[in-house]
Parts: sequence; structure tokens; C-alpha cells
Amino acid sequence: MRSDTVTKGKQQAPHRSLFNALGLTPEEMERPLVGIVSSYNEIVPGHMNLDKIVNAVKQGVAMAGGTPIVFPAIAVCDGIAMGHLGMKYSLVTRDLIADSTEAMAIAHQFDALVMVPNCDKNVPGLLMAAARINVPTIFVSGGPMLAGHVKGKKTSLSSMFEAVGANAAGMITDEDLCEFENKTCPTCGSCSGMYTANSMNCLTEVLGMGLGGNGTIPAVYSARIRLAKQAGMKVMELLEKDIRPRDIMTENAILNALTVDMALGCSTNSMLHLPAIAHEIGMDFEIDFANGISEKTPNLCHLAPAGPTYMEDLDEAGGVYAVMAELNKKGLLHTDCMTVTGKTVGENIAHAVNKDTDVIRPIDNPYTPTGGLAVLKGNLAPDGSVVKRSAVVEEMLVHEGPARVFDCEEDAIDAIKGGKIVAGDVVVIRYEGPKGGPGMREMLNPTSAIAGMGLGSSVALITDGRFSGASRGASIGHVSPEAAVGGPIALVEEGDIIKIDIPNLKLELDVPEEELTKRREAWQPREPKVTTGYLARYAAMVTSGNRGAILEIPGQK
Repeated sequence: MRSDTVTKGKQQAPHRSLFNALGLTPEEMERPLVGIVSSYNEIVPGHMNLDKIVNAVKQGVAMAGGTPIVFPAIAVCDGIAMGHLGMKYSLVTRDLIADSTEAMAIAHQFDALVMVPNCDKNVPGLLMAAARINVPTIFVSGGPMLAGHVKGKKTSLSSMFEAVGANAAGMITDEDLCEFENKTCPTCGSCSGMYTANSMNCLTEVLGMGLGGNGTIPAVYSARIRLAKQAGMKVMELLEKDIRPRDIMTENAILNALTVDMALGCSTNSMLHLPAIAHEIGMDFEIDFANGISEKTPNLCHLAPAGPTYMEDLDEAGGVYAVMAELNKKGLLHTDCMTVTGKTVGENIAHAVNKDTDVIRPIDNPYTPTGGLAVLKGNLAPDGSVVKRSAVVEEMLVHEGPARVFDCEEDAIDAIKGGKIVAGDVVVIRYEGPKGGPGMREMLNPTSAIAGMGLGSSVALITDGRFSGASRGASIGHVSPEAAVGGPIALVEEGDIIKIDIPNLKLELDVPEEELTKRREAWQPREPKVTTGYLARYAAMVTSGNRGAILEIPGQK
């Protein structure tokens, strides 16, 4: 075992003395050392219950003959970080989480790992770490929040942000806004729609790194505790059979994840995280091929914010396995991929049943014949851009309008809330990409303001930043190359006509090439917004959004 390096032999007597200091017995040192990576903290609602999940995992590991040892991972609450300087620190934590977990796991020579994440960057960061460390590993998340209830309707965090816009437009009262504030987020857990956290927890099931139910069992259900105990026991089986993350997270598993992503209508952020995870297994992930998968993969779910159903509804309908079973009716999955159950994907979903066809549409009656995400290209985004097609209203799938240009999110929000954006406009927010932000902020505030003010069916938003999974409408992000490196989005001027054609995967700036050449020659790079600390180092190393905003040493591939 790997832990023999620190527990066996006379040379390791100093190491054992330190284990003695931890209170470990000789019997515990004889057993495999299993690292439990706990993302528990008291600032993220999706993480406040992880102490209970971790304790259940520890019981499972101990019952199966291992010695569980907990160490931490950080996490940012994107909702609390939204709309201010803090959002620059959200995406960048993905790499901090991966790096620090790699350091802890290898420094202490754990034999196996159980990852306990829940919200946004925490899940992909730990998946990246799992691929790097490559010891037997299993994931168990904290689970989704239950939906809120306001005036007889289910609500989620996107409802809250949109209520702010509705209040600013005089469409709801201050008392109504207060009711939303007090009832929208009623329990602990990752926010209740198909936002980034729940998208990535569901895709962890599809990748084969989590047990069935990992993405959908609500945080407050006792079934979540039972799942955690099962995960703790199962990791010992993975260790015995020497089944490792790179045996599970293969290229075909990544393709399965992208396929189910299309059926579920996941967050556009998955198009940052799947390439980053793929990079860790040595897979060259070109976001273009998402369109090929989307073309043949029907969209089966309209979970909030795309529709009126929530994670608890998906769980009751049969969960992720039921969605996979529907897709497999048309042979859309690689069913021979290994998973942490010790069985293949095909074996896992063989008995899955779709229990509610209003939540999970049957494969022969989808919402749309194509998937929930689309990658758009054109002279405005030569390297690609991403839109959650399933959350775009029909009348905005094709749109043409004048550019309203802003060089930061705050200026755009002021204009939207000040009534300066009108039907037909295309809001452009730039210099918010991975380098330019730095940190590629989410644009939930402007998209929610647009929707809340009744402009969701007439105004588009384009950015080199990114969107929360809670965003809906014609919100096109990850525009690459970004403005900070001289991408075409930096050349857009107020009033330029922008043409959006989502069905034909086009994003075009209707300006003659001769004029664009003149603007390109006149363009000058901007001074970095941040010159010290982690953000400055991140900006120096980060790649474009179309490559997953992965970190590379400048000049190296």
C-alpha cells in the first residue's frame, strides 16, 4: 500500500510517532489510510451540512476496514460572491482546490480518497485532483437544496435575483421582494435548480465517480447520509480491486458526461469544467464537438431556470440514471465504461425507470431534438462561445440588434437598472474573461435584471465572462478570444449590429472586414486590473475560456 511509505519499517519510526500524536493506534496504522476531503465550511449554504456527510463517510470507511482521516478543501459561495470583487475569486478556486488536494494527498501518502464537495468550483476542482493523484477515489456530494415556495409557486435562487429586477421595474412591491428573500432558499444544500453545482454533481454520476443519487438526493434527506456511508464502504472495495480514477474517467466517460449534459440542460459552466477535467486525463477537448453531440442528443429536462421543475423533482422521477436510461434507448451512451460501483454504466442503468415523464421527457418526445447547450462561432467568436440553448425563448433563437458596449459588469448593471437598455439591444460586457477579469466573473446580476424587468424575450447579452447556471435567456458567454488578448469582442463599438443565429450556431459582428482591420490596428492592450497576489499569477497563466480556462506555464503547452 502507498501508506506503507509512512507507516512501515524502522525508518518510518518518526512518521509513526507523529501518527501517535494524532491518537492513532497501531491497529489503525495497519489499515489502509483513506483521506476524506471535506469541503465543510460555515459560509456556503451547500456546505454547512458536510460535517454530517463526512462523519457518515468515516463510519462507512471504518466499517469496511479502513482508517479515515479528514483534511479540508476550500469553497466559495457563488451567490454571495456575485456582483462584486469577490466573484473574481470564484473560478480561480477550482485550481487552488485541485492543487491543494494534490499536495495533501501525495504529501501524506493516502491509499484512497473520498471527495466530499458540493458547490460550483469545488466539484470540478476535486475531479481534476482525482485524475492527477489517481488513487482509488469516490465522490459523495452534500446534495441539493429543496425548492422554496412563494405565493404557491416553487422558487430557487434565480427567482430571487430576478425578483430584484422585477422590483426595480416596479413590477413587484418591496413586501413581495422581502417574501422572496425569506422563502427562496429554505434549506441547506446546493441551490435547487440545474445550476453549476447540481450540474457537476449530476455529471459526476455520469462520469462514474459517484454512486447513483449523488447529484439529486436532497441535502436534508436521510438517504443522503446512507449514501455517504455506502460511499465510504465502496472506496474500500475500489482499493481492493485497484480501480482508479483514470480507469473510470476515460475519453468515453467524458463524452457520456457531455451527452447527458445536453439532455439535462446543464449550466454553461460545464463547458469550462469538462475541458479542464479532460485536460487532466490527457484528452484534447475541443468545445466544437459539443455541437456534434448536441445535434444527436435530445433535450429531455427543463429544470429551473429553464422550466418549472427542480432537483427534488428529478430525484423523484428516477434521477440521473433514469435520464441515462432514456438516452440509452437510442444507443447514445458508451455503456461499457467502468464506474465506482465496480460495474459498468450499462449495468448501473439496466433497471433504471423514468417515473415521471413530465420531469424527464421520453426519448421519443423531447423538448427539442437537439441538446441544451450550443457552441456558436463567427467573426465575433472565432474560437467559440457558449449558450444554454434550452433556456432561450423561441423568439430569441435568432436575433439581430445594436450593440450596447460595456467594459465591466457594473456599468452594464447600472444601464440596465437605469432603463437605458431597450427591446432589441445586444448588451456586450467585455474585459471580464479569464485574463481580463481576471477570473471570468459570472453575469447573473445583469441577466437576472434583464429577465426581471421583462426584457428576457427581447434583449441578448454577450460576454467574454461567463454565466451562472441560474442565468436564462439569450446569454452567450465564454466568447473567445477574449477582449484582454485582442479578440474581436474588443473591437465592437456602440451601435454595431450583432447577429445571433443559435440554430445555425453563428455569432457575427455585422461590420466590414476593412473596418475591423482598422480597429484591430488601433487597438491597445489594457493595463492589468490586478498586479499582485493570486489573481495576478492566475491571469499570467490562464488560457482562454474555449480551452476550459486551464492554467499553463506561459510559452508551454
